[in-house]
Amino acid sequence: MLLNQFSDPNEAQRSAVSALQLINEMYPICRSITGDGVRRTFDLIEQRIALERSEVPSGTAVFDWIIPPEWNIRDAFVADEQGRRVVDFRASNLHVVGYSTPINQTMSLAELEPHLHSLPDRPDRIPYRTSYYREDWGFCLRHRDREQLGPGPYRVVIDSTLRPGSLTYAEHATSGYESGEAIIYTHTCHPSLANDNLTGIAVATLLAQALREERPRLTWRFVFGPGTIGSLTWLARNEQRLPAIRAGLTVGLMGDSQPLTFKRSRRGNSMTDRAGEYVVPSFGTSSRVVDFEPYGYDERQFCSPGFDLPVGRLSRATHGDYPEYHTSADDPSLISADALAE
Repeated sequence: MLLNQFSDPNEAQRSAVSALQLINEMYPICRSITGDGVRRTFDLIEQRIALERSEVPSGTAVFDWIIPPEWNIRDAFVADEQGRRVVDFRASNLHVVGYSTPINQTMSLAELEPHLHSLPDRPDRIPYRTSYYREDWGFCLRHRDREQLGPGPYRVVIDSTLRPGSLTYAEHATSGYESGEAIIYTHTCHPSLANDNLTGIAVATLLAQALREERPRLTWRFVFGPGTIGSLTWLARNEQRLPAIRAGLTVGLMGDSQPLTFKRSRRGNSMTDRAGEYVVPSFGTSSRVVDFEPYGYDERQFCSPGFDLPVGRLSRATHGDYPEYHTSADDPSLISADALAE
């Protein structure tokens, strides 16, 4: 059975090695809430499990949200008078604000400054910033590098496109022998951030891979999609399926050194809640069970009053409570194979 398979330390360690390999393959890809980076990520997942992909056109209404234009990027840089790239997308895809509109101009530092983002309190890290729903452009850089910039002029180039396309999400299902479904949702919209994004994808993929050898009681449905707009899109396109959902989790931040954290569903007494409250404390006294609040990852959407589904969240750290969060320091060196194996 699956429980026995993963309670074998050797099997768990082999799975962790496989998860780390997948994380390292996905890490260089520039992902966002739409675009070819997401599709390339699904190509890698599909080498391990079958996926059913959905493309939802830009402009489609999903409740009171609208699928935005599709964003893709080829290159971006800020170059000085000698042509030296002082900010370079090729060095790190975090250097560009996600969803930046295209630009090709020469400007002074004073003109460029409003479009620069850095962290004075963490001068050696590149921050992660996005502009999904407001057309803008920008660059992120280490604060120590920002302080070295002269008055210019600078050539400023973002070779991107923002045009009608689609939002892509993917599903993998293992059929159960009883009616009812359990859902695992993980977000796929972050660029090169290892713990936040890639560990959730890797753990979900490896669990789905293991379940292929099982005949579980419930049907297990794994959904890979962008944060917020992705879960809303899935909910809008699957309203007829929602009454069958009996349990579920959003998963992410699975590879850092913090203890396991289970966040209850909004209901607080669902099958998911009872399982989380029973299992997670068995991993040690530092493991945490916390109440639902309408802030976090996609459990917000699944548990919103209009749906009130039995979906909790499993993570280690929580969003924003580890120093590497949403910076270039969230790289594969932060990830522990033991954490993934557990």
